[in-house]
Amino acid sequence: MKKYTLILLFILTANISVCLAQQTVVIDGLTIPSTRIIDGKLVPNWLIPEIVIFPTRTFKTNKDYRQYQRIIRNIKIVYPYARIAKIKLVEMNEQLQLLTAKRDKEEFINQAEKEIREQFEGQLTQLTVSQGKLLIKLIDRETGKTSYELVRELKGKFSAGFWQAVARIFGSNLKAEFDSEGEDKMLNELIVLYEHNQL
Repeated sequence: MKKYTLILLFILTANISVCLAQQTVVIDGLTIPSTRIIDGKLVPNWLIPEIVIFPTRTFKTNKDYRQYQRIIRNIKIVYPYARIAKIKLVEMNEQLQLLTAKRDKEEFINQAEKEIREQFEGQLTQLTVSQGKLLIKLIDRETGKTSYELVRELKGKFSAGFWQAVARIFGSNLKAEFDSEGEDKMLNELIVLYEHNQL
């Protein structure tokens, strides 16, 4: 029995030594020292993920609870598209700043629109009306601009007006804004939980 205990102790000590010998650890793209020297002693250094806590929600009826669950499901479906929209917008703006001629900018925007349609149109047309409305709000949250403003900046007033009219036919509004402190407070809390992998 002592023999096995000694072997186990040796293995654990060897593993700790290997861990302490590592200079850095890469977590989510961040390089973090795996050890620190405090008061002349080498101590382990671990990154503890942030945990977000909001008050527990209570529901008056089962219908309210089902609606809440539906919102969570819709966030999981739609939020990744809003994040992609933010990334694509940043990439497009960086590229547009390099172009000086109006024609070059228009060609670039048309090409980018074509690529986005080819990549996402099939998936986006499968969204429900409520998911589409949610996406419009989340794009405003992520980019700081309403969908209407984005279309107007990239494609002009006529296109923005046309797509706004189409959206209105289906009960949506491209000018919808995300109000994190007002009507969208609960939605914002759910998104924060989703961003922290707690949803």
